[in-house]
Amino acid sequence: MSEHHLTDQSFSGLNLPEALMQGVRAAGFEFCTPIQAKTLPIALAGQDVAGQAQTGTGKTAAFLLATFNRLLTQPAAPERLPTQPRAIILAPTRELAVQIHKDAEVLGAGTGYRLNLVFGGTGYDTQRRDLEAGVDVLIGTPGRIIDYFKQHVFDLKAIQVMVLDEADRMFDLGFIKDIRFLLRRMPEPTQRLNMLFSATLSYRVTELAYEHMNNPQFVRIDPDRRTADNVEQVLYHTANDEKIPLLVGVLRHMDPARSLVFVNTKDMGERLVGWLQANGFRAEILSGDVPQKMRLKLLGDFSEGRLPILVATDVAARGLHIPDVSHVFNFDLPQNAEDYVHRIGRTARAGKSGDAVSFACERYVFALPEIETYIGHKIPTAKVEAAVLPTLQPPSGGRPERLGRDDRRGRGRERGGRRERARENPRSERPREVSTVTDVSPRAPAAASPEPAVTAAPEPTVRATPAKQRTSGPLRRRLGFEKPAVG
Repeated sequence: MSEHHLTDQSFSGLNLPEALMQGVRAAGFEFCTPIQAKTLPIALAGQDVAGQAQTGTGKTAAFLLATFNRLLTQPAAPERLPTQPRAIILAPTRELAVQIHKDAEVLGAGTGYRLNLVFGGTGYDTQRRDLEAGVDVLIGTPGRIIDYFKQHVFDLKAIQVMVLDEADRMFDLGFIKDIRFLLRRMPEPTQRLNMLFSATLSYRVTELAYEHMNNPQFVRIDPDRRTADNVEQVLYHTANDEKIPLLVGVLRHMDPARSLVFVNTKDMGERLVGWLQANGFRAEILSGDVPQKMRLKLLGDFSEGRLPILVATDVAARGLHIPDVSHVFNFDLPQNAEDYVHRIGRTARAGKSGDAVSFACERYVFALPEIETYIGHKIPTAKVEAAVLPTLQPPSGGRPERLGRDDRRGRGRERGGRRERARENPRSERPREVSTVTDVSPRAPAAASPEPAVTAAPEPTVRATPAKQRTSGPLRRRLGFEKPAVG
């Protein structure tokens, strides 16, 4: 951590057990961040806490240290079974659960507790066997945890600590019913320590806290400052067909070491990766459809510097601590203002500085006023210079001179391919079909005419149609083909 964002509160002054101080020293921590300095004394005293702070300010370490302290200072009941976890930490995404588990391994190395990681997408039988072998701290996502719970692999009767991370994201992803299901099967709130942490505390999150926590104390760190001061933000107003050349030009100009590029759709991400790879950049895509093992590998390669550019949908925008991200690019402006804050929060973490570059194109510029209202200021703009728009080498099968059309085709694929087919075969280029009314009686077969003759419109005649397609009697009378019977 850099020092300028820390407080005067040292970890050594919190009277943590020596087993925890070993983990603190191994993590390189000496002084607390503001959220740690305000929430740790409350949680260490046994009081419930709901903490709000900007992303990347140390919330994970705060609730992990409070969790381990509770387990060390209050032994489990003698009748507790090995398959009854003592603490449970719930996260909205698999990537965040993996990150929490990694931090817990470092901070809790001296405690000897068994940490179990449970999430969907991979390792079903392995995770189940690990749970059956015993668990002290259960970390995971709600869906897989409920799956094992309903199979009686473990139960929640011995829970001493409950942690809910990124609670507002739980609502956004539709997990709140699962969360309530689990909370109602734990001991009463008064019999456990409850902690809730999030980058934002909405009204519905506050209601959840009051319903399932024991008179929690709310801690808000700079709630009015939406984005970190050390994130340099810039906005380009650009046409749709300029976005890919502009991104390539900016990447070449800035030469960023580790960049996250956010897109709104998987299809756009795949196309963008193709163009980046064709023009000399090593890039991969992270989306919800990527298999879990591959997702973890991509995150590992990106975190360790082997992959310089990661193109991602919002699955990577929340809760991930990826060190030393120098640049965040909003290739597509997010359609939710809060997502903008979480996206650019992937850089300038732990007191460091970073850059956030956003493209306001014709398709997503409508979200800009809401974003600027939410963050409380206008995003500085930069002019798109022609010199920054290079001529690109297309992916295999592409057409460099028609990048704008290719860009629109990609958008057509996202909408079902209708626009792509229309552009490949424009209506204006199709031969116009001339419909004429002729006598199709079998007694007089039509003769082929070399050129259509222009004549006066003939008297309307009735085209012979199959029985099932004949016009009904009332409609034929309204059209003048048949006179009504007089009786």
